[in-house]
Amino acid sequence: MSASKRETMSVCIKDLIQNMNLVIGCNIGCSYCYARNNCRRYHITDDFSVPEFYPGKLRLMGNPKPHNWLLTGMSDLAGWKDEWRELVFDKMRQNVQHQYLFLSKRPDLLHMSVTPDNGWFGVTVTSSKEKQRIDQLRENVGSTHLHVTFEPMFNDIGEVDLHGISWIVIGTETGKRKGKSVSEVSWVENLTEQAHRLNIPVFMKEDLVPIMGEANMVQELPQEFKDVLKQQGYDYK
Repeated sequence: MSASKRETMSVCIKDLIQNMNLVIGCNIGCSYCYARNNCRRYHITDDFSVPEFYPGKLRLMGNPKPHNWLLTGMSDLAGWKDEWRELVFDKMRQNVQHQYLFLSKRPDLLHMSVTPDNGWFGVTVTSSKEKQRIDQLRENVGSTHLHVTFEPMFNDIGEVDLHGISWIVIGTETGKRKGKSVSEVSWVENLTEQAHRLNIPVFMKEDLVPIMGEANMVQELPQEFKDVLKQQGYDYK
């Protein structure tokens, strides 16, 4: 794939990275939380603010076909109990055919000096006031795979320190929330340029197509994710 443009139509990130919601629930309370809304709509749990662990889903890790898994699509890693996390980490080490992604908005609560080699640990940054989350991620999580998701963005993030970061994802707020924030072209371009100066791959989520235009979309993946997709029969450029 070109460093600046894709030669084909943009793809949905969910086609490349699948959700495995081992924990459902989060007590952070973001106003734009789609997971909480889905939980209420489909009556998944009684109280989304109280995370619940579903260990029966760990069997999915035993699938011999490699996958890129997002394990915090409906939770925040900082809200996981230690025993849940260690059980999941053990399973990850037993199933190295997969890559596993985690996200958190509270990296200050994470204290993990040792993590599985196939784990990717990231933070969500939505405004310039939250950039310290990246520093906290580096300080509190021992991993060679750190990533940052800038979604939704409520203002121009500005200059960011991306040293030690392996991947960034950029998006915009979706849904029909009153007063929702829409990412601006300059905000996206600023982050993309900073990442590319450090040779960090950038993935613009498909929701940015109406904002950026198809010709300007950048959808780069780390090599480890592309290797998984290739084993699935999808040679992602």
